[in-house]
Amino acid sequence: MSVHAPEMPIEVDADTGVWTTDALPMLYVPRHFFVNNHMAIEEELGPERYAEILYKAGYKSAWHWCEKEAECHGISGDAVFEHYMKRLSQRGWGLFTIEQLDIPAGTAKVRLDHSAFVYQYGKVDRMVDYMFTGWFAGAMDQIAQSLGHPVRTVARQTQSGAQTGCDYGLFEVSPL
Repeated sequence: MSVHAPEMPIEVDADTGVWTTDALPMLYVPRHFFVNNHMAIEEELGPERYAEILYKAGYKSAWHWCEKEAECHGISGDAVFEHYMKRLSQRGWGLFTIEQLDIPAGTAKVRLDHSAFVYQYGKVDRMVDYMFTGWFAGAMDQIAQSLGHPVRTVARQTQSGAQTGCDYGLFEVSPL
């Protein structure tokens, strides 16, 4: 295993303690803390209901993130989606690889290796990375709108590294 320092800028406000990366305030928490909270809520609500809630919240958050980051870095189109996948990977959620991306058509395929959720859940024979689905649709829709494309999308997970026989997760974005 090789290691390196974070590849993204992190600034800490000396007066408030607020961490910032690029244009947005951040939180830095241990993975087990976050995923254990996720698992506790899932246990109370059930994975289907919790996935619905996370989809909506994730969609909104990804839209906001892409809007702010595009403005901060002066980027647009595919570059915003690529930057988003890079930052998600750099922040420890897993390694996200864009396998296909067509913003005007509203389609994408994203591969996820080394998922933080799979590391915590293990092989449980179900998809555990559903938190990310709304992120992909929210990113796609924000970028498409910024380019003047009327497409609106939905994202779904088609496989998870937590399933027997699967070594990675896969997500697909398609038009509504």
